[in-house]
Amino acid sequence: MLRKSLFFLSALVMVILLTAWSLLKGSLPVYEGEQSVPGLTDIVTVERDALGTVTLNGGNRLDLARGLGFIHAQERFLEMDLMRRKAAGELAELFGTVALPADRKARVHRMRARAQTMLKTLPQDQLRLLEAYRDGVNTGLDSLRIRQFGYLLTQTMPRAWQSEDSLLIVLAMYMTLQGNNFDRELGLSMMYASLPESAYRFLTASGGEWDAPLDGSYFEWPPYPPAADFDLRSTSKQALADNGFQEFPSVGSNGFAVGGHLTNGSALVANDMHLTLRVPGLWFRTRLIYPDARHANQKIDVIGVSLPGTPAIVAGSNRHIAWGFTNSYGDFTDWVRVNPDPENPARYISQGEWKSVKTWHETLHVRGAPDETLEIRETEWGPILAQDFDGTPLALVWTAHQPDAVNFDIVELEQADNLEKAAAIAWNMGIPAQNFIAGSKNGDIAWTIAGRIPQRTGNYDPGLPADWSKQSAGWNGWLAPADYPLVINPPDMRLWNGNSRMIDGALLSKLGDGGYELGARSRQIRDELYAHDHFSPSDLLAIQLDDRALLLARWKQLLDEILQKTPSTVWRNEMQQVLLDWNGHASVQSVAYRIVRSFRLEVMKQVLSGLTAKVKSDYPEFEIPRLSQAEHAVWKLIEQRPLHLLPADDSDWDSMLAACVRRIAEQMQAQPGGIVARNWGEENTADIRHPFSRALPSWIAAWLNMPADQLPGDHHMPRVQAPDFGASLRFVVAPGEEEQGYFEMPGGQSGHPLSPYYGSGHSDWVAGRRVSFMPGAAQQILYLHPAEFRADH
Repeated sequence: MLRKSLFFLSALVMVILLTAWSLLKGSLPVYEGEQSVPGLTDIVTVERDALGTVTLNGGNRLDLARGLGFIHAQERFLEMDLMRRKAAGELAELFGTVALPADRKARVHRMRARAQTMLKTLPQDQLRLLEAYRDGVNTGLDSLRIRQFGYLLTQTMPRAWQSEDSLLIVLAMYMTLQGNNFDRELGLSMMYASLPESAYRFLTASGGEWDAPLDGSYFEWPPYPPAADFDLRSTSKQALADNGFQEFPSVGSNGFAVGGHLTNGSALVANDMHLTLRVPGLWFRTRLIYPDARHANQKIDVIGVSLPGTPAIVAGSNRHIAWGFTNSYGDFTDWVRVNPDPENPARYISQGEWKSVKTWHETLHVRGAPDETLEIRETEWGPILAQDFDGTPLALVWTAHQPDAVNFDIVELEQADNLEKAAAIAWNMGIPAQNFIAGSKNGDIAWTIAGRIPQRTGNYDPGLPADWSKQSAGWNGWLAPADYPLVINPPDMRLWNGNSRMIDGALLSKLGDGGYELGARSRQIRDELYAHDHFSPSDLLAIQLDDRALLLARWKQLLDEILQKTPSTVWRNEMQQVLLDWNGHASVQSVAYRIVRSFRLEVMKQVLSGLTAKVKSDYPEFEIPRLSQAEHAVWKLIEQRPLHLLPADDSDWDSMLAACVRRIAEQMQAQPGGIVARNWGEENTADIRHPFSRALPSWIAAWLNMPADQLPGDHHMPRVQAPDFGASLRFVVAPGEEEQGYFEMPGGQSGHPLSPYYGSGHSDWVAGRRVSFMPGAAQQILYLHPAEFRADH
């Protein structure tokens, strides 16, 4: 009986596995042969190299949009679907009640309705492009014999693609790149209301000695608040509530370029976009080849990455120019204080008139549960989404809410043959505002801002909630292209950015401060660029992979000094011993790096908790906002050591610093192996997952996720790396010399677990190996043909 039962169970398991395998096989993309795609005017050839990089060759751009839609749908429809649903607040339709919190947070922006409005404002050529792409997506989806495994798991059916969904993909990027600023300004408002002016300015200044703008200027950090304004000596450590301080890598990127006289040829452009890492990767390696309508017998040949869900090449090279993006961290949101009618809360005052609050009711469809209705109240400025420190309702004004926030002008870069044209295209792009760094075949380099910048009017501080009802304050359309900053061919022929401040003066005022990154990363890139007078692609790749911890050098020295003053203990001796191996790198084997890093963060948390304790006391919901420049404030206090900015329990700064060292030592000692086993790789181990893996058994999840590699790099250095965050791609390219360039991408090209391109190239990204920027030899060829195509054609 036992043998029979075991045999039956084994057979049942085998049947289940074979069934699952058969279903997965049935949803594989078509990689070879011929495929009918209605709407094509001629054959589109689709070649894939060993990594799955797709080269589409066709007779016109609309055919390529249709073909690219077909390929994106077959390889990545699930990810496209999740991205549009995330922006629109429609995830609960797939995942049930567990996704409702995310849907509620997103739906208040009514992005689907806004995308539908934006679609109507697009020029006809862009509408036709989106329609061709849409039809290609739906043909690719319908051509799969079995729906993709994500829909089998959720027992749902994929919903057809609509043209507006491509706009939702761009709006999802707005949310990713600019959404963090909403809460930041609310936190700043609480700080401004609670702290004396001197303390607020000391904590929230815009820059200091680590600045690395293009003009070489840097800001002087304000003096610390005097004891007459701000004295912590009456505050005990027990009274210091956790203010939520954390330092995560900011959504952003590195971008830099060198001019042709430093390369003996074309300019060189490097770009690595730092985003949350996933399986498959966000980007899709793509090459498009089609006739150039402006020049007979010539072709457009653009190589780079597309973003599934859209028909555009986002970053790359077109043989004449190469370009990349980094998040600009300007200020593209404002909170407006809404003054309601005391007798009728459905009205608010604006410019001396009572106006009605508009109410929308959005239905959240929930799989396996009743629908939920969400009420959204909107003013002329935007939706009411928060309250100020004093309870005043706040309406959000955001570039992404504007009716012309999205367009596909970026497609025009495919045909730009000089940087002046590229810059003019960049200024009109309907994308979240980005640093745009580009280089040309003739050796020129340029930096500007691409995307939408609001034109502010009136005298108000855009970093804090403001009252727009009593004065001529607010937004008056977009900044004119003539007012955008532009640098072409700077004297030293070097450009750089790591999400830090790039400019100063009136131009900076127009761009605003949305929380620029500390300039340490940008400065490290800049200094490496000035350390050489000649560059090859491998030189720029080496800068991208630079994991030297220059910011931590002074913290290492401080830690040594504190340990020397600390009485001999087992933990002190262990720490001193492992610090002898300090090599200044965030390398996976380095225990010294992890200790110094932990020491810095513990000190930052302790100091900032004290300085914001009053805010937490006044507003219990307060959590310290992202203060990217806080390093300047904390280090200034460590250097000058004012006693009135220490809690009463700390007799002096050395005692406070020693207590920080002891806490991290005790935490490390309590773990298996003690201090000596706490290398950086243990903490910085890759956690790059498929979106469904957390809901599946661990043995299946391990198959879907990327390996748990220990990764070098960290936050304040060019090689930005966290377990699930880092370079979503790396490339170095010289336009016209693309064959000499490099490209690396994590997470793989395909979203299908049985595809030969699932996870393709990931191990090269982990190791920093040089993979060619250009696609390799074709391994598989697919011919997409019009529906009426005949076999004898």
